[in-house]
Amino acid sequence: MSELRRMVSSSNALFVFEAAARSGSFTRAAEELNVTQPAVSRMLSRFESHLGLRLFERGGKGAVLTPEGEILYRRVAEGFRSIEAGLRDVERLRGGKETVTISVSSAFTTHWLMPRMDRFQARFPQVDLRFQMIAGSLRGPVENVDLGMRFVAEDEPVPSEALVAREVMLPVCSPGYCYPAGGDEMVGGNTLIQLTDSPSDWPDRHGTFRTGRSGPAKTLTFSDYAVVVQAAMLGQGIAFGWITVVAHALRSGALVPAAERLTVGERLCVLLTPRNRPARPIIRDIRAWITAELWAEIEAIDTLFPALALKQVASARRP
Repeated sequence: MSELRRMVSSSNALFVFEAAARSGSFTRAAEELNVTQPAVSRMLSRFESHLGLRLFERGGKGAVLTPEGEILYRRVAEGFRSIEAGLRDVERLRGGKETVTISVSSAFTTHWLMPRMDRFQARFPQVDLRFQMIAGSLRGPVENVDLGMRFVAEDEPVPSEALVAREVMLPVCSPGYCYPAGGDEMVGGNTLIQLTDSPSDWPDRHGTFRTGRSGPAKTLTFSDYAVVVQAAMLGQGIAFGWITVVAHALRSGALVPAAERLTVGERLCVLLTPRNRPARPIIRDIRAWITAELWAEIEAIDTLFPALALKQVASARRP
């Protein structure tokens, strides 16, 4: 921090710089900060002189950032957003609230968490929940959040409390797609609903699907797994369902298995906290709640579809 004080002529210069860069105008920055335009210009000139570089191109096109100004603006804006978020967190704590940010897929949020959000809020009335949404595969480090769902290799060391379940998938479709009205055989072949970056050979592992449809298969491909599952629920075809996402839909009957066999992946589903800071008690409680809720659904699905042996397979690495 002492180094930052040496590099910046004054903290006020950062506020003036951010306003001018964001608005693209010294005049608009002056109006926002309730000062005169010449005062903004003088402050920024002194700031540039202190740094020994130009931050803005002066001309008839407004306050245009130089390449150096672009770099500084991105960092300053990021820092201001972080400070603002911290101040809001402090305000919520003062009001008895705790802000929790979780990094999860858009599919998990849409199809598993949202249907039970009332249960979450009843269990954690003091929590303001924020989301870092991931449209595709759940991988990468867990950073700048409180809790993150990820799929990791089986041999990757993770705390026992972070383990949720083994990676288990199965083809799923809507009841109307699997069991057409009247029970007549459908023609035209199955429609396979794919995720852009997931394996495309999964239909070959399951042979004949339980849909009564014959003919060459067609495909629908989406980059967001939430849309893949939604398309299956709307009766548009068969999707490859990760149990951590489709568990609620299977239990409620919105989806049914389209085949008799599960696919067991080589990864584990885990709920991780950042390595650089200890988990707050509320984070540990939320992780335990998510895990317990998911396992309650897995056990219910095991009762509905005993031939799948879902509970036994998913719990193969459960402590």
